[in-house]
Amino acid sequence: MQDRPGSLVQLTIVDVAFGGKGVARHDGKVYFIPFTIPGEVVTVRVVRSKKNFAEAELVSIETPSPDRVEPECPYFGRCGGCAYQHIAAERQLQIKAGQVEQTLRRVGRLESVPMQPIVPSPKTYGYRNRIRVHVEGGIAGFYAIGSHTLIDVEVCPISRPEVNESLRRLRAAALPDDDYSLRAPGGGGPFFEQTNEEVARAMVKLVEAMVRRGQTLLVDAFCGSGLFAKHLAPLFEKVVGIEDNSHAVESARRTAGPNEQYICGDVAATLGEVLAAHEPATTTVVLDPPATGLEPRVVDLLVGSRPAEIIYVSCDPATMARDLGVLCRSYRLESVTPLDMFPQTSGIEAIAHLILL
Repeated sequence: MQDRPGSLVQLTIVDVAFGGKGVARHDGKVYFIPFTIPGEVVTVRVVRSKKNFAEAELVSIETPSPDRVEPECPYFGRCGGCAYQHIAAERQLQIKAGQVEQTLRRVGRLESVPMQPIVPSPKTYGYRNRIRVHVEGGIAGFYAIGSHTLIDVEVCPISRPEVNESLRRLRAAALPDDDYSLRAPGGGGPFFEQTNEEVARAMVKLVEAMVRRGQTLLVDAFCGSGLFAKHLAPLFEKVVGIEDNSHAVESARRTAGPNEQYICGDVAATLGEVLAAHEPATTTVVLDPPATGLEPRVVDLLVGSRPAEIIYVSCDPATMARDLGVLCRSYRLESVTPLDMFPQTSGIEAIAHLILL
């Protein structure tokens, strides 16, 4: 049988799934193949096979896509960090925007998704402010795709030159086995803490443009050190940030303006009290949760409190789609805007703007 592990199959790639693997269909089964592009005809070797799907590795490209390019990184295809260096930058944007829309429709069961153009990164290489490097047995680098085998990495092309200089020094220092965070020196403040500073600035401007004028309270849930709260504070009479990381809250408090308040605590335990103390009709809530999305309790609090406006910033379209599926029973989805915060990787940021029905 062609779908047994080790079998060779010729397939036509029809899509790219979230996470970066190409999608093909053959004899009623879906195949997932990394490092492929829609439209390509490829020969693959089956790695594992289940009832309805199979995973395979690329053996050869019979008909390459015109969007196929030469990767700039010598470790691409082995290192688990990047998924799209073989795809031209414009095509990457199209793929990622399509993944956001498809996920919202499939997971969130949203019939109409008001997609806005994806916001590109000014830099597609050399943009990362920080990386996390593993050191084991004298090797410094990143884990291989789908394993804990460490790849010895001398330079990371998607990172800033200053970060690669820190990597060079780390490799020369013969440090003990551990994980090490490398950051570009200088800077500081909420923008510099983001992986891609330029796209983070674009993201804040986008959120600022979305905010209804005339609102009095901004609740910035999962506020970190105040990326959104501090830049939106001039638009509101009062800003309340909620964050469970005490170091981030302390950082936000050090530069807090007279209308800013930062609460150290769990959003699920704190948000209800904050919303109950203010007029919902003039309240805007910004949500920037972790990849796991919102706890059910937070969704319930929002639906019950009915703030006039919600702006949801997400690094995981699937969990955002799940949450929007519930919120959109009470809110109208005004827009969804993807942002290419992490070029060359499968990661993507998206912002959803909701208005109370």
